[in-house]
Amino acid sequence: MAKPIILIVDDEPQVLVAIERDLRSKFAREYRIVKAGSGAEALEAAKRLAGRSDPVALMLADQRMPGMEGTDFLAAAAKHHPEAKKALLTAYADTNAAIRSINEIGLDYYLSKPWDPPEQNLYPVVEELLDDWRANHRFDEPTVRVAGTLWSPASYAAKDFLARNHVPYRWLDIERDEAAREQVEAAQQGGEHRLPVVFFPGGDVLVDPDLRTLAERCGLATTASQPHYDLAIVGGGPAGLAAAVYGRSEGLTTVMIEKKAPGGQAGTSSFIENYLGFPKGLSGADLARRALAQAQRFGVEILATEATELKLDAPTKLLRTGDGSELTCKALILAMGVSTRTLDQPGTSELTGRGVFYGASLSEAALYRDRPMVVVGAANSAGQGALYFARYASKVTMLVRGASLADSMSHYLVEQLGRLDNVEVLTGTVLVEAHGQDRLEAVTVAAREGGEQRRIEADAMFVFIGAEPRTELVADLLARDEKGFVLTGADLGARPRRWQLERDPLLLETSVPGVFAAGDVRAGSTKRVATAVGEGANAVALVHQYLRTI
Repeated sequence: MAKPIILIVDDEPQVLVAIERDLRSKFAREYRIVKAGSGAEALEAAKRLAGRSDPVALMLADQRMPGMEGTDFLAAAAKHHPEAKKALLTAYADTNAAIRSINEIGLDYYLSKPWDPPEQNLYPVVEELLDDWRANHRFDEPTVRVAGTLWSPASYAAKDFLARNHVPYRWLDIERDEAAREQVEAAQQGGEHRLPVVFFPGGDVLVDPDLRTLAERCGLATTASQPHYDLAIVGGGPAGLAAAVYGRSEGLTTVMIEKKAPGGQAGTSSFIENYLGFPKGLSGADLARRALAQAQRFGVEILATEATELKLDAPTKLLRTGDGSELTCKALILAMGVSTRTLDQPGTSELTGRGVFYGASLSEAALYRDRPMVVVGAANSAGQGALYFARYASKVTMLVRGASLADSMSHYLVEQLGRLDNVEVLTGTVLVEAHGQDRLEAVTVAAREGGEQRRIEADAMFVFIGAEPRTELVADLLARDEKGFVLTGADLGARPRRWQLERDPLLLETSVPGVFAAGDVRAGSTKRVATAVGEGANAVALVHQYLRTI
C-alpha cells in the first residue's frame, strides 16, 4: 500500500520549499509529500490522487494565493478527499478568515507564518492532525475481520466493542459476501451456525465470543497485575479518565476498571463542539482515544472487565472483577456514569441490535448508507447523532415529544439541523410500535396528545431518551437519591448514619470515607463532558486529602 500523502500548496516558492523541507525531514518515512505552487495546480493534483485512490491524510494551504485562496482550495479539494485533515498557513491579518472557515469548511487548524522553530510551532500540530487521521485509517496494519449479519445483535455487540476500544477491524456481511459466508461455514465445521465469527491476523478464530474473551484476544488487560493500589477507579468515561490521569501523574498507583470501553457515553458522541480548547470540535471517540493515550503514558493500569462486587472494610476497599479475581485499594472513585434508558413499546425489545440501537452507535451508521433512519429524542446527544447519521442516511426522521427542539437542545445544534434537507423533525410525536421480523422495517408514530397514527419506513432507529445511573454495584452500600444517583458531600445532609470520623464528608465523598463519586453518576452533577473532567480531577485532590488522614 502506498504511503498516505501530505499535500501542500503555497504560491511563494521560497515558502513552499521551506515547508516541504521541514515536513520531509520529519514525516518522509511514513508519508509522501506532494507540493503545488497554486490553488489550481493543487486541486488538479487532488483530483489525480483521488482518481488513483491514493489516500490524502493532510492538506496544508497558504491562505493568500492569487486566483484561489487557501480556504477555496480546501473546500474544493475536500470533495475529493473528505476524510483528509485541513490546515491553513496564515499571516496575522488572516486570523478572522481562518476562524470563519472552521464553520464554513470544517478547517482543522490554522498555523501562523513564520513557524520557526518547526520543532515547537509546526511538528506538534502536524503530528496531532496525522494521529487523528490515522486513528480512523489504519489501512496498513493487519486487521481483525468480523463476519456476521447486519441484523445479528451479537455481531453488533462485537463491532461496537472493537470500535470503542480503538481496535481496527473489517466488517464482512455474509449476506452479501459469498467468500465470507464460506469462511464462516468452514470455521463452524458443520456445527450449529453462530455469529459473529471473528478472524484474527495469524489464523486464530473466535466464534460468538463473549466480550471478555474478545478483549483478552485483542490484547486488552482483564486481570489486575498487583493485589493492592493506592487508587482504584470504576468507570472509564471522562470523569474516570481524568481521575486516572491526575491520580497516576501525582504518584498514586492507579487502576481503572471499565467494562465496555473508555469514553463512556461521551465516547459514543458523534461530535462535541463546545468542549474548551477544540474550536473545530471533536468526536467522542477522538476525545476518548486522546485521554486513554494520556492515561497509558502516565502508567495507569486499565482493565477491560466488570467490577462485580464491592466490600468496604475500612480503611481498605475490596473489588471483585468479572473473572472472580480481587484487588484492594486505599481510595476508590466511582465514575460509572449512566446508561441510556430503553424503550418499552411493542417490538423494540425484540429488534434491539437488529436495527434498534441505544446511543449513537457510530460503528453502525455507515452500514445504513442511503437507507431511512429514525432518531428518538430531543437532547444534545440526539441532535449530534442526527447530524452524524444524516451524512449517510437517505433521510433522518427525529421523533420529539416536546413542542420544540429549542426546549431541550443547544441553539447551535437546532440551527445546524434546520439547514439539512434530509432531516425531518416531528415535534409533539411519540413512538407507538416498531415493526419487523428479523430486522427493523418500519415504525408507527402518533401525536403525543392523541391523533392519527403514521407508519414510517426505517432500517435503523437510534434512541436517546435520557439516562439512568449505573449504581447496581453500590446499591446497598452507599446513600443514593430517589433516582439512584450517588449522594456526596453536603447533599448527604447530616453526617451519614454509620459515619465514624470527626470531620464531615468531603465535597465529592460519599457516605463511606475514602469512597468518592465523580461525573454523571453523582447526584446533582451537571451532565456535561467538561464538568465530568473537572470532577474527576477534583476527586483526586480530595483523595490526597483523605489519604493524609489514614
